[in-house]
Amino acid sequence: MANILVLYYSRYGAVKQMAQYIARGVESVPTMEALIRTVPAVSPVSEATQPDVPDSGAPYVTLDDLKECDGLALGSPTRFGNMAAPVKYFLDTTSSLWLSGGLVDKPAAVFTSTASLHGGQETTLVSMMLPLMHLGFVLVGIPYTEPDLNTTLTGGTPYGATHFTGPNGKNPVSAEEQRLCFAMGKRLATVALRLKQ
Repeated sequence: MANILVLYYSRYGAVKQMAQYIARGVESVPTMEALIRTVPAVSPVSEATQPDVPDSGAPYVTLDDLKECDGLALGSPTRFGNMAAPVKYFLDTTSSLWLSGGLVDKPAAVFTSTASLHGGQETTLVSMMLPLMHLGFVLVGIPYTEPDLNTTLTGGTPYGATHFTGPNGKNPVSAEEQRLCFAMGKRLATVALRLKQ
């Protein structure tokens, strides 16, 4: 078995739902397994700490999870056109893997959710791509051979899967967004297998 690390931060649940659809896409590829992990919230109070195990949901990611994966799907909500601080904080702890080259030539894909349709989805995806490039990942997007990319009225970009929650945060992950998440996970797993050969 090979595995794709589906790593995300989700404040209100939309990015978590996207991670689950991506994981289904990963596991649609024979011999591939999705390892779903999250990152702890970052507190503005420097003395605050999170418990070692979250109260609910996916376990917290470790550097070993990242080092041992065969590919990475990285997700974050959009914060002012950028990834959320907890995702950046975790990426800032990966210097040992950067120095060792431990992530070079592994495929990676990115995904995000935002409250406004033009609220920085693509810049958020790019903000996550930059450190992944420094770490040596091979970036995988969604090709326009996916029909939903041409017709979606909600989220979806060639740079990665996206979701539009709406200003009140209540929009469910649309059918098109679900299919694009699944397609991205499947493509990421397929590329990971090819790169392992």
